Amino acid sequence: MSQMPRITFIEDAAALQPVLRKGLREFNKTLFVGHPPGRDLAIALREPGSDEPVGGLCGRMNGGWLAIELIFVPEAFRGMGLATQLIAMAEEEARDEGCHSAWIDTLNPKALTLYQKLGYELFGELKDYPVGGSRFFLQKKLGPMT
Repeated sequence: MSQMPRITFIEDAAALQPVLRKGLREFNKTLFVGHPPGRDLAIALREPGSDEPVGGLCGRMNGGWLAIELIFVPEAFRGMGLATQLIAMAEEEARDEGCHSAWIDTLNPKALTLYQKLGYELFGELKDYPVGGSRFFLQKKLGPMT
């Protein structure tokens, strides 16, 4: 029998995340037998002139779903339709990879309105996150299940 591991708090969450992600992805492979392997998705918004990433979208495709995990457009570039373009690009890539649906969450009421305009439907709300606000969870059908 192996020794019991210690449980401790650590300051550097970024150092622990790859360990957790690797372990979860290995475990999840057993749940998604018969599905294509999961794949990360990243689309950068690049600063004009320097070409440095200043925003964009990160997500993951797995089990027929696109999870849009992070999306950010700097304030200087808002109102130009860039979030709409990022989401459209992610959805197109997800469809090409065989995804039938997508989901996203937000704390931002303006983003909630945008996602609903793009066809996402509310399926959950975490009230008082933060206190006085809500975190909204939305999903969208991208195509038939294959």
